[in-house]
Amino acid sequence: MGHKVHPYGFRIGIIKPWLAKWYADRDYATLLQEDMRIRELVARQLSNASVSQVEIERGINHVTVTVHTAKPGIVIGKGGANVEALRTNIGKLTSKKVKLEIKEILQPELDGMLLAQNVAGQLERRIAFRKAIKQSIQRTIKAGAKGVKIQVSGRLGGSEMSRTEWDKEGRIPLGTLRADISYGVVHAHTTYGRIGVKAWVYRGEQLGDRPGSARTEPRAPRRAAAPARSRAAVGGRAAAAAPTAEAPESRAATAIEEPAPPSEAVEVMTPQVDTTPPVAEPAEPAVAEVPGTEAETAPAKPAARAKAPARRSAAKTTPAAKTTPAAKTTPAAKTTPAAKTTPAAKAAASTKPIRAAKAAGSTKPARAAKAAPSTKPARASKTTSGAATAPNTEPAAGGERSADEPNGKES
Repeated sequence: MGHKVHPYGFRIGIIKPWLAKWYADRDYATLLQEDMRIRELVARQLSNASVSQVEIERGINHVTVTVHTAKPGIVIGKGGANVEALRTNIGKLTSKKVKLEIKEILQPELDGMLLAQNVAGQLERRIAFRKAIKQSIQRTIKAGAKGVKIQVSGRLGGSEMSRTEWDKEGRIPLGTLRADISYGVVHAHTTYGRIGVKAWVYRGEQLGDRPGSARTEPRAPRRAAAPARSRAAVGGRAAAAAPTAEAPESRAATAIEEPAPPSEAVEVMTPQVDTTPPVAEPAEPAVAEVPGTEAETAPAKPAARAKAPARRSAAKTTPAAKTTPAAKTTPAAKTTPAAKTTPAAKAAASTKPIRAAKAAGSTKPARAAKAAPSTKPARASKTTSGAATAPNTEPAAGGERSADEPNGKES
């Protein structure tokens, strides 16, 4: 289970001073009871003066009571009447001379005891506990606190079942000894029971040398600035240290200013490799140069694109020139090399059987067979020079056209 320690007693002798400063061997119990009665008297008589804490210091023949309050005017009273009355009442509790001191609390919002008293007073006036807690936390944070926590326990709102509610803002480092934490507990006496109010206020870290000298300023840097020195001494030392200090600085500068960029190193280590296989270009058919023909000026075309020109060249080189008797007897048709070596004719011869084979299952051959015995005269070969045109009166052998004969539609 958790072991809760009082935040003030945990820091006594470290950042907090003792609230009772005296020493005794034999009369310790008697003096302790006397201190408790004095504190109860001050709390009862100054209940409306916002008293935070009471310090008691004992000497040989005197007792010094220091009261920390946020309303010193109420403690002192008109013409110091209240102070004299309090001093007289304390003197009745002890046989020694009493000295009373009053210290003002400049920021009551940062005091845990006063914060708890404020919330308890609102609960006694039947104010909602949640509203009282939130308003008190907001005022404390605005006053400059780094953290605040308020907890109320009891029959909250007059409920039959008691419970505990709390709210917090900021941080409360209870385990940090140098953290200046103000803690207070107050009981609110209501018609439906007693409600306990606890408050923690974190005011920053203590930087004072002696216990109790708390400061809420931020911590100063640990490395303080070096004191100013004479220019002559500084100049002489700097000149002596210059040759030794320049070399490592220059080396460090070159080492820092020229780092190898990671992206370039990666590019050098892992070059990109093109894994795409090369695409083979279609081979162009070789064309023999024939004088006096169109092959001299027309460029060579691939076999895939030579289908359309093949039909045109086939139409030009009609087989009628070969089968006509006039063409056979004509010496010009025999001696002309254009009809034999034309590349278009070769391409037509190579592509026509394939197309005929593909169209075997279609009706094109039948239509070609019907068109075979037509009596239309065939055109004379344009490739022959001086050959007369003769009508094609002989049908093809077997009623079929040869592979070099053009289609009926094309003719």
